Amino acid sequence: MLQNESAISVRGLKKSYKNIPVLTGVDFEVKAGSIFALLGSNGAGKTTIVKILATLLKQDGGTATVNGFDVSKKPDNVRHSISLTGQSAAVDEILTGQENVVMIAKLRYIKNPHQVADDLLRRLGLTDAANRRASTYSGGMRRRLDIAMSLVGKSEIIFLDEPTTGLDPEARIEAWKIIKELADSGTTVFLTTQYLEEAEQLADKIAILHQGQIIVSGTLDELKKLFPPAKVEYIEKQPTLEEIFLSIIT
Repeated sequence: MLQNESAISVRGLKKSYKNIPVLTGVDFEVKAGSIFALLGSNGAGKTTIVKILATLLKQDGGTATVNGFDVSKKPDNVRHSISLTGQSAAVDEILTGQENVVMIAKLRYIKNPHQVADDLLRRLGLTDAANRRASTYSGGMRRRLDIAMSLVGKSEIIFLDEPTTGLDPEARIEAWKIIKELADSGTTVFLTTQYLEEAEQLADKIAILHQGQIIVSGTLDELKKLFPPAKVEYIEKQPTLEEIFLSIIT
């Protein structure tokens, strides 16, 4: 897929749970090779959107295409072109860290699965724990292992649902570096996060989900223009993304 082409296109997406609307008409586009950050409060529907786009949940209305494939009509094609890191670490606790990554590499028919596993575990700071069962890992270590597993192969689109939750600052910075490298290599990254600094550091485009709809989207500079100008006599203070977010949703 070429740069500037649409990797993800969502129009009028709707979803309700037990007649309680969660998504009431969501629209957005994600350019190929970009990092797209979806912000929203707890319960706003961020994970619901990820699940629909990853073909794990069916929408009630609207359309969504991922890598050119309709998520409802061609779910298998979508699954072949994506990778997903969900909110909960999906690791096999009986296996070691290395065995978890090797298993995914073999399922994806990757050459040299052990070498791939060693490289990813090193990048995520898990080399010393590679031969330990995942059941002995801390929450942050499991999260890093889950990210490593999602990076196996060269998926065209990667969904990261709050990927750095539970990580210490050093591991979070390393994860940010890997995410930037993915985008630089042409991978499209769809990121949900509660860390506004994370979106500020990483995203080419930011969208804010509130009350079932995208209420604003754009680059960080575009969002800053929506914020009331600072009333400072000598130095104009640039608003942070947190200030913009709170200003928009309240």
